Amino acid sequence: MCDIDIASTKYTPKIYMNASKGLIEISGKSYPENTFEFYAPVIEWLENYFENPKDTTTVNIEIIYFNSSTSKFLFDFFDFLEENTTKSKIEINWIYDEENETALEAGEEFVEDFETLEINLKTK
Repeated sequence: MCDIDIASTKYTPKIYMNASKGLIEISGKSYPENTFEFYAPVIEWLENYFENPKDTTTVNIEIIYFNSSTSKFLFDFFDFLEENTTKSKIEINWIYDEENETALEAGEEFVEDFETLEINLKTK
């Protein structure tokens, strides 16, 4: 299985997905022109990874700003992770700058929406 390593741009986050380490990292700003198209490889990678995941999967998300279509992607992303908690222990770290209240509030909403996921709110 191939890893994903996408560099960040002005409009899109850095994405790093390493199957052998059980590590997923998304960081930066996310307001791509076509969110579905941009994140399609992420979903495909997740589907393949969870066919034979590591015992523990660590997800680090540090998105400074995101638009409504990215919010929808994140909801679907967490929903997919929640569906796979029986296959791997999933630990999610929602990393935010303590001065960015919007990022904190978004993280708190995901914690409320996905009670069965272990989502840790962490300041950087």
